[in-house]
Amino acid sequence: MNPHNPLHDPSVVYLRAVLGARLARLRSDEERDRGASAIEWAIITAILALLAITIGAVITRKVTDKANTINTG
Repeated sequence: MNPHNPLHDPSVVYLRAVLGARLARLRSDEERDRGASAIEWAIITAILALLAITIGAVITRKVTDKANTINTG
């Protein structure tokens, strides 16, 4: 496991779990009768998840880069 892979970050793992639960709920018959279709919700949720992963990766990279510039000698 690569420690610098943002997909293994605990917040990303949590987000993926929430997304999986949401998609399972969207696939149920009850959800199809309410508001937007399941596919619309899945697309919206996927876009938000991608945005969160991207922001998390950028923040992680910036913090890591800054931490690597600290002189510990």
